[in-house]
Amino acid sequence: MSSVTPRAALSALPDYAAGRPPQPVEGLEAFKLSSNENPWGPVPAAQEAIAQAAQRMHRYPDPTAAPLRERIAQHLGVPADDIVTGAGSLGALTQIIAAFAGTSSDGTGDEVIYPWRSFEAYPIVVGTAGAVSVQVPNLPDGSHDLEGMLAAITERTRVILLCSPNNPTGPSLRQDETERFLARVPESILVVLDEAYLEFQGDPELVEGVRTYRAHPNVVALRTFSKAHGLAGLRVGYSLSQPEVTASLRKVATTFAVTEMAQTAAIASLDHLEQVQERVQRIVDERERVLARLAELGWDVPQTRANFVWLPLGEDARRFAEACAQQALSVRAFDGDGVRVSIDVPQANDRFLEICSNFQTPARHVVS
Repeated sequence: MSSVTPRAALSALPDYAAGRPPQPVEGLEAFKLSSNENPWGPVPAAQEAIAQAAQRMHRYPDPTAAPLRERIAQHLGVPADDIVTGAGSLGALTQIIAAFAGTSSDGTGDEVIYPWRSFEAYPIVVGTAGAVSVQVPNLPDGSHDLEGMLAAITERTRVILLCSPNNPTGPSLRQDETERFLARVPESILVVLDEAYLEFQGDPELVEGVRTYRAHPNVVALRTFSKAHGLAGLRVGYSLSQPEVTASLRKVATTFAVTEMAQTAAIASLDHLEQVQERVQRIVDERERVLARLAELGWDVPQTRANFVWLPLGEDARRFAEACAQQALSVRAFDGDGVRVSIDVPQANDRFLEICSNFQTPARHVVS
């Protein structure tokens, strides 16, 4: 037996549980509703770009992703130097935490505040860096408790994570409440706005990263091509921040993290944004239909602004997931909290709603 042991910090880290594929059920088409993927995939031009880039797989990509950063900059109206790419928004987040939170010179861990429940990779990324997680429970409606997060700030706080729309509960922050929050956060603390599901919001009063990072030097916005653009398998994301921050991020950024295939596909997707938006609108329309039907059935769920819905089922979460599995649907259960269900094609959504109509539990009405 090997005597080699990992860092002590690893023993405290939770395992990341990715969405599982559905189990086959005879007579039923199986649907994966556990990973918030875009069921319509990338636009045709992106698929063509992927095929062409595959012929150059023996070559390294541009290490700075300059062509992609220039195209994103053109799309958003920001300087290309304000963009740092990463392997999905999670890769970009890992770079941020690595640069700004870890173990201080006195041996104590820096603190990173974030809402909970939120993206389950947060505690893993924070703990891996040697920092300390400070989890602030969400409000009963699944939204961030901003007052609670402000109260959690100490002299050891280095980073605050905001997730809008919040994964897995769905609500988004408003721009005005975010501005009031930022006005009370010390400028020495980095505030990360995770916008992986931004494109599904569709409301100008909700927080938006470009306008926010422009106004606040301590704000970083995170975005990805995994969700709206349907490029989850290529792992391409990026952060937006002012030069004082990007200078540090470039020092820790993984070289060649975003492949040429991913870069060219993302550029092609931006070049055909109207087709991306059409796919997004299909998902939003289905989301609103699902929410309306859930309300008719007596389910009281958070107002999701993403491409999924959250059923706050508490201890019944696992039982609901099993009921879905029996109908060839995979959903994402968070034991003791609830179930996240991705919006998919109408047939899959209809089957999910049918399960909801027949599922009996005292935890069915839990959001005030």
